[in-house]
Amino acid sequence: MTESPHGLSPHGLTTGDVARRLGVAPTTLRSWDRRYGLGPAARQDGRHRRWTAEDLSVLREMCRLTASGVPPAEAARAALAGTATPPPPVRPVRAPRPGPPQGPPPADVRQECRGLGRAAVRLDAGALEAGLGAAIGRHGLVAAWEEVMAPALHAVGRKWEKSGERYVEVEHLLSWHVSTALRRVAPAPGTRPGTPPVLLACVPGEQHTLALEALAAALAELGLPAMMLGAAVPAEALEQAVRRTGPAAVVLWSQARCTAHPLLARRIADTMWGVKGARARPAVLLAGPGWAGPAPDRGLLRPGGLREALAVLAGLYAPGRGGAPAQS
Repeated sequence: MTESPHGLSPHGLTTGDVARRLGVAPTTLRSWDRRYGLGPAARQDGRHRRWTAEDLSVLREMCRLTASGVPPAEAARAALAGTATPPPPVRPVRAPRPGPPQGPPPADVRQECRGLGRAAVRLDAGALEAGLGAAIGRHGLVAAWEEVMAPALHAVGRKWEKSGERYVEVEHLLSWHVSTALRRVAPAPGTRPGTPPVLLACVPGEQHTLALEALAAALAELGLPAMMLGAAVPAEALEQAVRRTGPAAVVLWSQARCTAHPLLARRIADTMWGVKGARARPAVLLAGPGWAGPAPDRGLLRPGGLREALAVLAGLYAPGRGGAPAQS
């Protein structure tokens, strides 16, 4: 099949193709279509979505604007109005394969992962609930996330990609049950009152929260305070939350390059509070494959995965640190 100078098939791109090129979730594209009219100009046979080069330019502008902190509705209006110089193509970043580096998981763990995938395809909610609970109970939260949950999510995502946009309901069902299982993890006895929390947030435009939910559950297991702000937190709201809570650390999740927000990360790292002579600022962790690339600025940390992030954050509350943010 021949391609246009833009790298597109003459018949256009499917939603899955566009999602992979931009590094955003297919559900995000559908939401932008439904809410803001950022859908494809034409549909093949009147039903199947096919995105043109012009459609792709509009979506790239939407990604650029939301990543810079522009509210989605305002960004959509600007993207539809057109830009004089369209931004360069955004190349998607593949998420690193989950799991520790010691080698492949044992056969029983692989079997658990496959079992979750099959239950999701069957839309068997009861089997998903039981399987996820058993995995956490058998392996512990961190290993269950790295070796069972995340691989199952990746496998279902690949199945969706190869199936011509089928199995969306499968991915949603599995994600919901994983989220539910993570929130059911029993927290350890908490730290003393007044201990500053770890603030967990997705950068503006980022909808993927499951990895942050896994980190929140792991912190709860250790009895460390965490505050989850969730998906697509507006820049101004995030900065206000930092000033109001005085967190020990802020974890910013970005799944793809088009949502990574280095300027926001720098502003958060430079945010200070407290009385003169005892001013403090948070540690800032850049989490997720969207931050891949050159080494981060001084004062910004980029953990390699859940275990490393957990070790860094636990170290902030180690005896002698007092759970306090860094002082200046």
